[in-house]
Amino acid sequence: MVHQNFKAAVIQAAPVFMDLQATLGKTIKLIDEAAANGAKLVAFPETWLPGYPWWLWLGAPAWGLQFVPRYHANSMRVDGPEMDAIGQAAARGNINVMIGFTEIDGGSLFMAQALFGDDGKLIYARRKLKPTHVERTLFGEGDGSDFRVADTSVGRVGGLCCWEHLQPLSKYAMYSMHEQVHVAAWPSFTVYRGGAYALGSQVNMAASQVYAVEGGCYVLAAVAITGNDTFDMLCDTPDKRAMLNPETGKAGGGYSMIFGPDGRPLCEPLAEDVEGILYADISLPMISVAKAAADPVGHYSRPDVTRLMLDTTRRRPVVNFDQGLRQAAESTAEQK
Repeated sequence: MVHQNFKAAVIQAAPVFMDLQATLGKTIKLIDEAAANGAKLVAFPETWLPGYPWWLWLGAPAWGLQFVPRYHANSMRVDGPEMDAIGQAAARGNINVMIGFTEIDGGSLFMAQALFGDDGKLIYARRKLKPTHVERTLFGEGDGSDFRVADTSVGRVGGLCCWEHLQPLSKYAMYSMHEQVHVAAWPSFTVYRGGAYALGSQVNMAASQVYAVEGGCYVLAAVAITGNDTFDMLCDTPDKRAMLNPETGKAGGGYSMIFGPDGRPLCEPLAEDVEGILYADISLPMISVAKAAADPVGHYSRPDVTRLMLDTTRRRPVVNFDQGLRQAAESTAEQK
């Protein structure tokens, strides 16, 4: 049964940088708090576990390699015990959870999101299709199977990471899956302030707001805080501290918000350096009002003029032909 009206929660906080177990403990406390306050869905920022790798933006790749072993060691497997712990917290609180994390798969890393149902079961895990700019020196790419929207007890829930919200075709693919609640996961908005306007809070929160209007859905925009421990670990020179936060050189960058399907903000923001949980009341029937005006994949589309070609095939680097031949033989036998 879908809750037509419920409370949603969005996290604005700093992870314990590159410390998976400490951040996991903080994660569980935040899930418990959101559930205790009546929320039925809670959203976390991009790469919340174990934190966003800001060294990518602060120096040469060779300099940044010193942080890679620790980052790998503190990343999560989809089938790992940390995921089990998050699922247990979701079940205990009877709350749906969308978590942002760095996934490790073999020797590769991916920027990922995982959705847990309020029964604690993992509904899906997805990967960011195209890491942005310098992120591509550390992370691999997802594929079409990573466009995911699923039925939950709070409606159809999907998510994208960061600048996936600036990719028009990716957004349209998600709209076509009839999202009702969308989790927009962002890292933090401190880096290069004054020098790269496109990386700032104004542009990227506008992208979240526009997603709500275009998709006719609720958007939970979860933005992390760049904590002081991140500055202490990465900023070995004044120049690096200035690049990571040119305004103050210290913690900040949190700009979380919740938007309605008409684009309006539904809660009061927290100060950018204040940790907390934002809440808003969600009413799924209000989506019908937005869609009555403009359904981008329905009556407000022109498929005779423009259409999207979408390939949701899972891409694998190794294909076992023996297994494929057996499956083909079995399929042929069944048809006969």
